[in-house]
Amino acid sequence: MLHIRDGGLQTLVQDTGRHMYYHLGVPPSGAADRYSFLLGNILLGNPFDYAALEITLLGPVIEVRKKTVMAVTGAPIDIKVNGQPAPMWETICVQEGDVLSLRSTSKGVKSYLCVSGGIQVPDVLGSKSTYTLSQLGGFHGRKLQAGDEIPIGEPLPGVFHHIGKRIPEEYIPKFSSSLDVRIVLGISSYRLSDEGLKAFLNAEWQVGLESNNIAYRYFGSSVSFNPAEPPFGAGNHASNAVDIVYPIGAIMAPSEHELILLLRDATTGGGFVTIGTAINADLDLISQSRPHAKTRFLSVTVDQAIEARLQKKKKLLTVQQLLR
Repeated sequence: MLHIRDGGLQTLVQDTGRHMYYHLGVPPSGAADRYSFLLGNILLGNPFDYAALEITLLGPVIEVRKKTVMAVTGAPIDIKVNGQPAPMWETICVQEGDVLSLRSTSKGVKSYLCVSGGIQVPDVLGSKSTYTLSQLGGFHGRKLQAGDEIPIGEPLPGVFHHIGKRIPEEYIPKFSSSLDVRIVLGISSYRLSDEGLKAFLNAEWQVGLESNNIAYRYFGSSVSFNPAEPPFGAGNHASNAVDIVYPIGAIMAPSEHELILLLRDATTGGGFVTIGTAINADLDLISQSRPHAKTRFLSVTVDQAIEARLQKKKKLLTVQQLLR
């Protein structure tokens, strides 16, 4: 059991997400930075889909009420056990009664507290992940608060013999204030003028303050639309299109001066011009971008997007083999 003394800014139970319900209006949710989340489970020898705590910017203070092994991954965060500094990307042993403090992140946005045996809350639609807009899954569908008692699994066999195991340095992600995001153009990118498309790809955009697990907003440049009447069934602004299902990673242009990029808690559909889709392999990096972070969008092919996804999967499997 984990007793929450302070829930932090937003601490949620997350796993790899729920699937097969997007067409019913239920997004996948799950860990925003899936790569860091999976590395935490790999480090502990957990199955990939075991739930963990996702911490946003300012973390919780937790009293541990069962001896176990943990690992903290993701955005660099100040960790202390009973007031003493503890490492990230490494397995640490905590005793019953220990107080774990995870405070502010120095870079990035999302950190992950993974526990041997996983966080044990009920599955909802096949996942323990939290979708706060509908109060679905996780711990009562909400962020953690002081006084919450979070059940955890029994430590896995042999895990106490691997205290101090660490992710090799070359596999730990870098957290930067400048990011290149690869995208596949399409859907309704033809609604942008040639100059608008060039401006979209050549400009340096900045992450807006109103960015979260649902979507990231970008400002700092502008795009222009083709001077044509919106099609029948759409709104009357040039940014409007006939409603479509949005893919995760969709990049919409609701106006000339703003972009919206949908993440894992995404709205499932709507009627904005959709320029393209950020590739799956880059969603983790996007979710770690802080407000005002600089972003450029790079056009790639579908084949390149698939290759990037396969390379990321291969990287995780390599780490898994190295830590056995």
